[in-house]
Formats: sequence, C-alpha cells, structure tokens
Amino acid sequence: QVQLVESGGGLVQPGGSLSLSCVASGFSWEFHHIGWFRQVPGKEREVIGCISSRDDYTSYAKSMKGRFTISRDNGKNTVYLQMSSLKPEDTAVYSCAVVPATRVRGYCPKSEYNYSYWGQGTQVTVSS
Repeated sequence: QVQLVESGGGLVQPGGSLSLSCVASGFSWEFHHIGWFRQVPGKEREVIGCISSRDDYTSYAKSMKGRFTISRDNGKNTVYLQMSSLKPEDTAVYSCAVVPATRVRGYCPKSEYNYSYWGQGTQVTVSS
C-alpha cells in the first residue's frame, strides 16, 4: 500500500526556517518523481516544486525560487523541503505527492494533476 507521511510542520516566526520531511512506503522511491505543494483553506493548491527520479533534477515555481529547496534521500525513502526566510503568507498545509517516472515524459511535472498519490499534509504557521 502506497503511503506518504509528511512531518516537520509547526509554528515558526517570520524570517525563520523550517524543514519538512516526506517519508514514503509501499513502493520504490527512486523510480518516482516527487512534488511539494501547499494549500490554504479556501484557495487553490499551489505548487512549490518537484524533484525528479533521475539526476535529482529539481524545478521550482517562480515565486518559490530562492527560499525553498527540495532534496531527496532514496536510501531513507525521504524527500525534504527546506524553507527559509518564511513569511506569514507561507502559512499553509504542505503536502508531498508522487508519480511513477514512467507515467511522465521528461523530468518531474509541476502540475498537481500529474501526481498519483498524496500525503495528508503538515501544517506550517508563520506568525509572531
């Protein structure tokens, strides 16, 4: 059974940093692309970026470049999202998602509609 579990969310002050983890089970992590997304209640889901199964190629939404970094450790079946210089508007539920690399041409996609499996998400609140 495919399962994704995010962790690391919490309350952080503006300007602070936070690192989220996404741990997978039930499939071979190394053959999947992974995406990170976030969503505020009542608003559309927003892509942060993704990391590809091969070469660890990463791609970010333009608005996310510079403050967010995605990395992966296939040995631990874990993908990380490092966040820095956090702002109150970064407050959201952050989720990871995966798609088998064989289902996507090229590198990891940034559209949520390409992704097959999702985690429950972890809440990040940026507030003083």
